[in-house]
Amino acid sequence: MGFGVTISKLQDVPPQGAVVTDYDRRHITQYMRLLDAAGEGASWQEAAQIILGLDTQKEPERARLVHDAHLERARWLSSEGYRQLAAGRTS
Repeated sequence: MGFGVTISKLQDVPPQGAVVTDYDRRHITQYMRLLDAAGEGASWQEAAQIILGLDTQKEPERARLVHDAHLERARWLSSEGYRQLAAGRTS
């Protein structure tokens, strides 16, 4: 994996629901990198540290929750939300 890139302030929990948001658009690169990391079998700790810029040693529980929530959102975007992205719709 490459070096982490900070795109925008990361929330602990990304938006929920069936609408692509501005937050999703700002973090699309991180979402895609999370999907790639999961597909390659990277540990959640490695992905959380490198992709999301989280300190997995100092705050392991928070890092796990943030990682899992963003990976879940990434999976939704790749299976359903991409239609809205392709159509240019966002809230």
